Amino acid sequence: MGSFSIWHWLIVLLIVVMIFGTKKLKNIGSDLGGAVKGFKDGMKDGAADAPADAPAGQVTNSTPAHKDTIDVEAKQKG
Repeated sequence: MGSFSIWHWLIVLLIVVMIFGTKKLKNIGSDLGGAVKGFKDGMKDGAADAPADAPAGQVTNSTPAHKDTIDVEAKQKG
């Protein structure tokens, strides 16, 4: 069950073209390319908007914690 030969891939390509047609495959390719480009642009914009003191991908807390904040870990009554 190793890798397929070139003939196997050509037969698969022929079947795909017969099912979907060349026009639909062209549209799918251009849509996929536009989606990848939009994703890359979004990643660039997101990196430019990040604060300089926080590492990339880290969420920062913009509001300070209040003194009346309850600790998450509850102590058992003894």
